[in-house]
Amino acid sequence: EVRLVESGGGKVQPGGSLRLSCAASGFVFKNYVMSWLRQAPEKGPEWVSAISMAGGMTYYSAAVKGRFTISRDNAKSMLFLEMNNLKPEDTARYYCATGRTGLAPDDYSGQGTNVTVSS
Repeated sequence: EVRLVESGGGKVQPGGSLRLSCAASGFVFKNYVMSWLRQAPEKGPEWVSAISMAGGMTYYSAAVKGRFTISRDNAKSMLFLEMNNLKPEDTARYYCATGRTGLAPDDYSGQGTNVTVSS
């Protein structure tokens, strides 16, 4: 059974930082492109970032490029998202997912972790 468990969310002031983690199990993690998605209240899911199987290639949405960094540890089946200079518009529930976008019918995602950016 594929399992993705996110952690590290919380409330932070604008300009602050958070590091999200995702523990993966039930599949061969190193064989999958992985991504982060987010969904703000009353909005649809939004792709945030993706990383290649070996971690050498990373991709970001325009909204987070230069502020967020995706990484992975294949030995530990872990995915990470370092978020810096957070803005109120980054407030959302964040999900890790398999696949380049995490939105394809056969992609898996976790239950998510909440990030609130507010003063």
